[in-house]
Formats: sequence, C-alpha cells, structure tokens
Amino acid sequence: MEWLIAVVAIVVGLPAAAWYAQDGLIFHPRPLAIEPRMPAGTVPIEVVADDGARLRGWLRPAASGPAPAVLYFGGNAEEVSGTLADPRWPPDRTIVAVNYRGYGGSEGRPSERALVADALRIHDAMLTRPEVDARCVFAFGRSLGSGVAVSLAAARPICGVVLVSPFDSLVALGRHHFRWLPVSLLLRHRFELLGVASRLAIPLLAIVAQHDSIIPHERSRALYDAWAGPKTWVEIPGTDHNTLGASELFWRRIGGFLSDAAPQR
Repeated sequence: MEWLIAVVAIVVGLPAAAWYAQDGLIFHPRPLAIEPRMPAGTVPIEVVADDGARLRGWLRPAASGPAPAVLYFGGNAEEVSGTLADPRWPPDRTIVAVNYRGYGGSEGRPSERALVADALRIHDAMLTRPEVDARCVFAFGRSLGSGVAVSLAAARPICGVVLVSPFDSLVALGRHHFRWLPVSLLLRHRFELLGVASRLAIPLLAIVAQHDSIIPHERSRALYDAWAGPKTWVEIPGTDHNTLGASELFWRRIGGFLSDAAPQR
C-alpha cells in the first residue's frame, strides 16, 4: 500500500508543483542593478498600464526625427537597458524599450495577458511622441518577446516584425522540455501564435541561432512557415540562444530589414 500512496503522490504532486511554479519558470524578472549608461539623447519614459502599473524604460531617438520606431520586447530574463544601449542599432530609427512588469523599474507582476495589454498601451503612447513617425512602427521580439510582438502586430498597424529565437506556442515548447508533464492542461501563459501568424501579411525577419539549446528550430520554423506575409529566415552560424547579439551579421540583417520594410518618405 505504501508504494501505491507514493505513486499517487508523485502523479498528483508533480503536476501540482508545476502549476504553482510555472510563473517562475516562464518569467525571470531582473532588477535595474545600476543606472545604465545610455547613448546621448536617450530619454527615460514611463507608460501607465490599464491597471495603473507604471512601466518604465527608455526611448533612443533617431539621429533626425521623427523617424520610424522599433518597439523592443525582450527575453524572459532580460532587463532591456543593456540591449537598448548597444551601439549597433540603426541610427535612423527611434528605438523604444520598456521593461516588463516586475523587471527593471517597472511595477506589477508579469503574465501573458498583462504583457500583451501593456504592449498595446506602449504602442499607442509612442504614437504621440515627436521622435516617432506614427506611419511606421516595427515590433521586435526576442524569445519570450516574440509572443508579445506577434500579439501586438495582430492588434495594431505594424510595418514589420523582427523575431529573434521565436516560437509558435509555449505549450509546444513546454512539451519539448517537459515531456513527462501534461503541459497543455497546466499552462496558464500559452502564447498560441500559429493562428495569429497565418493572418499577418506584413514582412517578417526571423533570426535564429545555429545551436539554440532553449528554442529548437522546429518551434521557430513552425511559426515562420505559418506566417502569411513576406518573410526572411536567417540562421547565425556558431551562436546559441544567448549569443546571437554578439554577431555583426545579426545586426546587419536587422538594419537591412528595418530599412527595406519602412515606407519611403
């Protein structure tokens, strides 16, 4: 009888533990450890979310403006100031990066619903900024941020989407990493993106690492194949999930896409 009780405890206990632990597995909020050193002209911004949470980040204006804007949505363990400070962003684009709830100086607690709602709020707020050409806004999502960027593109007019290490579904990704769990029953934050991608006719640039140990190519390719609009697939040789940004090819392809997909003034 003892063995039966132990089996039942494992069968019931592990899924229950996974249910309660999933927020910590999906979201890894990072504090703003030190005041970041931003390029000249970068200004702090604050957007008030629908529920009153204050979301904080930065706007890095183009060399001359107003200019097409890039809204950057980071990975699940990324505080975005470091990415925004990278000198390789195209100088003719306004770059906006706001930390997710609980990350950096942003208030609140992250969830799929909250992050998508916040992205819409950030988009709408940036259209009123003098540094932004409201005719053209790009959505840029990295890893977890792919889900946010694709969801934004489905709800607002977007010129194009850049996705780095994208995925088609957190359920499918969860099954890949946790084959022994009933992921489809447990997962609250699902980011089911295939149906959305099949309705998006805007340009897509998908960038993947040659050796991604976190998001396998099958998950990235599934989203890419479903995308309805013009699309480009770029694989960066010799990189893993967390080293893509070190490649000059990575930045060249981003710069080319942001230039080609923007409407001519």
